[in-house]
Amino acid sequence: MMGPEAEAVSGKQGKPVPASVAQSGWRWLPLAAVVIALDQITKILIQRNFEYAENLTLLPVLNLTLRYNTGAAFSFLADASGWQRWFFAGLAFTVVIAIVIWLRRMDGRSQPMLACSLSLILAGALGNVIDRLHLGHVVDFIHVHWGDADFPAFNVADSAITIGAILMLLDTYLEGRREKRQAA
Repeated sequence: MMGPEAEAVSGKQGKPVPASVAQSGWRWLPLAAVVIALDQITKILIQRNFEYAENLTLLPVLNLTLRYNTGAAFSFLADASGWQRWFFAGLAFTVVIAIVIWLRRMDGRSQPMLACSLSLILAGALGNVIDRLHLGHVVDFIHVHWGDADFPAFNVADSAITIGAILMLLDTYLEGRREKRQAA
């Protein structure tokens, strides 16, 4: 292995691995910690101050309301017999492990948008799995609606996952454009 001034060492299959945590995508883990804390604090506040299904109108299209989701996104499988709690918790842990490994192997300095997106997805997955394991359901409280159209209630963790996915798509698009320009 090269000296401490080395930028990266070779990992499996010769792919470069950042030489230090400070250079890897792990430098973005504090963002994940902040999002998880914000998610859990907001859920605690809502549970302490709202009865189930109670609504507080903030804007004509936005309410705060306490809801529980035993399923996945859009309450998918919410009516199942309970196995989904463990299935979704296991799936979340698998995603978390994969993201932590991905972040460690990437250069967090040269790929900030991708590292940020992965950290947000990681935070969202952990925020919701904490609820699943502790409560048996996910606490949702942000309800967006327009006329008769309702969007399912969601939370900070769901928002982090969504923003992370959008940033990942944007990073993929921009990286493709960079590669085309370099090839030309």
